[in-house]
Amino acid sequence: MTIATRVEQVLRDHGAHYKLVPHKPTGSTHESAEAARVRDDHIAKAVVVRDARGPAMAVIPGDTWLDVEALTRETGRPFELDEESDLAALFPDCAPGAVPPLGQAYQMETYLDDALGSLSSVYFESGDHAHLVRVNAETFADLMRGVRHGHFGRHASPTAPPSPRGAIN
Repeated sequence: MTIATRVEQVLRDHGAHYKLVPHKPTGSTHESAEAARVRDDHIAKAVVVRDARGPAMAVIPGDTWLDVEALTRETGRPFELDEESDLAALFPDCAPGAVPPLGQAYQMETYLDDALGSLSSVYFESGDHAHLVRVNAETFADLMRGVRHGHFGRHASPTAPPSPRGAIN
């Protein structure tokens, strides 16, 4: 697989011009960025969270951690990180862990970190572990139209890793 069915459909529905960027198979956003020779902060990373109302998605720059407490404050929803084991059911057309940041394609409320708005090009998971999708800023903004914006990504301290309870990379 090079691109998930739903991701391809969303791109087609939006008339999006995009490029698939192949890279060696990887297991993390940082590894994908390195393999594709893309800066981490140019990757839109999806992190799935959950509350009593169900799953939701936060989209943050690849070089940041999700601050779950900040997301909870900004949305008024008591989010917790979703279990990795739940992701296969939510993203049936994707390889395990290769979550594209298009929550709307998966009927998921989506929250976009404003830091991604200043980029000229944005890269994101295609749904497998060997390709990124590259779109320009206007296309990414169009794909994200209607989602809530905020500030909930944070850079890890160089001296101490974030607490596993309040943040995830």
